[in-house]
Amino acid sequence: MNVLVIDIGGTKVKVRSSAKKNGSFPSGSHLSPRQMVLGVKKVARDWEYDVVSIGYPAPVRRGQPILEPHNLGKGWVGFDFEAAFKRPVKLVNDAVLQALGSYNGGKMLFLGLGTGLGSCMVVDGTVVPMELAHLPYKKGTYEDCLGIRGLKKLGRKKWRKKVAEIVGVLSAALEPEDIVLGGGNVHQLDRLPTGCRAGDNANAFTGGVRLWKDYPTNPGQLGKAIPRRKSDARSKRKRR
Repeated sequence: MNVLVIDIGGTKVKVRSSAKKNGSFPSGSHLSPRQMVLGVKKVARDWEYDVVSIGYPAPVRRGQPILEPHNLGKGWVGFDFEAAFKRPVKLVNDAVLQALGSYNGGKMLFLGLGTGLGSCMVVDGTVVPMELAHLPYKKGTYEDCLGIRGLKKLGRKKWRKKVAEIVGVLSAALEPEDIVLGGGNVHQLDRLPTGCRAGDNANAFTGGVRLWKDYPTNPGQLGKAIPRRKSDARSKRKRR
């Protein structure tokens, strides 16, 4: 099975197939779902793919967007992606794709430090999408602090301290065994908070393939655990 994975970001749409072909094109505040589909088809015009995974930057329920994205155009809610691509489609929140691609087993918290703040937990193979970004924090929200707006407003040094502080609060509240910090701005950190490991945007493509190969059921009913890798235990000992 060839999987086409689409990671929709606030500034760029990245496309990759399980056959290792990849490409991208700009997104932005006026990008509609129809424009996204046309852009993907242009990038992947010579590719062979059987199914499609989409990482969507807003809440998703039962494989469908339930809110319009903050950083893109309108028309996403109710759009028929399967009809547009003429392929079976699984659509999940973009943080879910990166979380699945980063998951090694157990109870993992994923935080995506990007244009906004993505969040997700994977607990013994079951995906638990979250929307921590818009919870109140200080005079704004967690996203206002840890997203790109917070980085620009606070400056790198203060922003790094806020990342460590908020990760500590969420870790105490949710008690994960593993914390992955992903998103493009993880590279702005000079060191990772205690108990964390760095993710990678490329993990979204691994997650998109896993949606079909490791999790063949509806994304809202995932239940097949991915065994913990031995290398994960070794990496935890090294961090200590």
